[in-house]
Amino acid sequence: MIIYGVYIVSKSGGLIFNLDNNVPRIEHEKTFTYPLDLVLDYDSKKVSVSFNRKDGINVGHVLVAVNGMAVSGVTLDDGRDVRTMLESPENYPINLKFSRPKMTTNEKIFLASMFYPLFAIASQLSPEPKSSGIELLEADTFTLHCFQTLTGIKFIVISETGLNGIDLLLRKVYELYSDYVLKNPFYSLEMPIRCELFDNKLQELLAQVEKTGISNIDK
Repeated sequence: MIIYGVYIVSKSGGLIFNLDNNVPRIEHEKTFTYPLDLVLDYDSKKVSVSFNRKDGINVGHVLVAVNGMAVSGVTLDDGRDVRTMLESPENYPINLKFSRPKMTTNEKIFLASMFYPLFAIASQLSPEPKSSGIELLEADTFTLHCFQTLTGIKFIVISETGLNGIDLLLRKVYELYSDYVLKNPFYSLEMPIRCELFDNKLQELLAQVEKTGISNIDK
């Protein structure tokens, strides 16, 4: 049982908490000949694929290693410039490893703000009044589960597909939020959650769920 992450979205649509729990690092390694048939974009923070795809390496994937040596930004660990190395024919054949980029905080904030109107649209499209909005969103590689409280706070859990009982987990996360965040005298509503005790209890909960299953949460 795999839980990839937990997100909490405020009633106004802002991301106030997120926890990456068990996100797999997807990497693809391949030996290339000259000229390189991927178009790369070089900026100060990363080298990424901007055009073409090959053997699982897609646009947006980030270069993480050259011939087994890690890449930091646009340089190798030994200080050599990645661009200079990849544009020199004498360095080929060359082994390159690419990885799906890790989502940044700004990207998570953007996605949370996008989910908010989708949730509202789903409520309005319902033929019945007082629809709960999106509770379950299934994709081929993950499932999104959402629980909205009476005050409009949305608790979102991203999990592997085919899991049952996530609604119980969502309500348990809500209990932890009520006990360790709302009762914190230093916390202001709608503000980002920075509570070490809440973080620790949530990580303990997710570890228990992945080890023993959802049905044993309260045991």
